[in-house]
Amino acid sequence: MILGSIGNEDAILFEIDLIAANGLKLPVDAMFDTGFSYWLAINEQDIEGLGWERLRAQTMQTERGEIEFDIYIGKVEFDGEELDIPVHVGTELTEVLLGRKWLIDRKLIIDLPSNTLTFGN
Repeated sequence: MILGSIGNEDAILFEIDLIAANGLKLPVDAMFDTGFSYWLAINEQDIEGLGWERLRAQTMQTERGEIEFDIYIGKVEFDGEELDIPVHVGTELTEVLLGRKWLIDRKLIIDLPSNTLTFGN
């Protein structure tokens, strides 16, 4: 289980590691986005140093309209576990986003009155 924090405007943040192709771990604060239905999304400028493999393009409907994302296979460390996941890469993302796919087998507990966030099995 990992502990999270509350960011600006009550953003739900969790620290994860992006793992570059050369094994270097880059810790980032990722914002949980209940409107994003996949695993992870990052800005295209953040992908450059990771050496991840591009798989394909995908057009998605977003609040800003239809946007084309590049899909990469990326490696992350989440709750002590290294995982290979599809990563949506776009140009207009201002935060690293965690999506709802993480909820398939994990619980997200948000207790704003006590400022406690937990995410895990």
